[in-house]
Amino acid sequence: MKIYTKTGDAGASDLYTMERREKDDATFDALGDVDECNVAVGIAREFCVEEKNGLAEELAEIQSRLLDVGSRVATPLTTSEARAAARAAFSEAHVEMLERRIDAMSEELPALTSFLLVSGGRASVFLHQARVVCRRAERRCVPLVRRGECPDVVRVYLNRLSDYMFTAARYAAMKAGRAEEPYKKAA
Repeated sequence: MKIYTKTGDAGASDLYTMERREKDDATFDALGDVDECNVAVGIAREFCVEEKNGLAEELAEIQSRLLDVGSRVATPLTTSEARAAARAAFSEAHVEMLERRIDAMSEELPALTSFLLVSGGRASVFLHQARVVCRRAERRCVPLVRRGECPDVVRVYLNRLSDYMFTAARYAAMKAGRAEEPYKKAA
């Protein structure tokens, strides 16, 4: 089987529902940003493996959940079957898992007393990069949720995931023995 189909050469592509849309449709913008978020998490994961900070397995799980998010984005909730599949495949339980991990890491971290500069070693800075890509993916999904094309749990998951990435970046810096660099106001 060839990897290329040539079906998108004219500027349109199919969603999972086989509905054909232009490639500059908001759904494909959201899908692209979710995909980019997954890549950013994968890059951060590789540095977490190198630094042996204990985050790599969680990040692999998150990458799989981001594929679920992409499935939800690519399956507009226009039919009852799509709505039922969205509820079954991806739920608040995934958000709660992120919250539990944020809470567990936070218990080990020093209190946050100022804004932080992106720092703390390679794993930490790439986790920060994943955080900002996640925020962009969230912003792209919000209009789809508003229009009823995407389940709200996608928006909530991406919002919580960015919180997780921030906390994980701090955690990675701590595990690497690197001090967090605080923001300093202009004099």
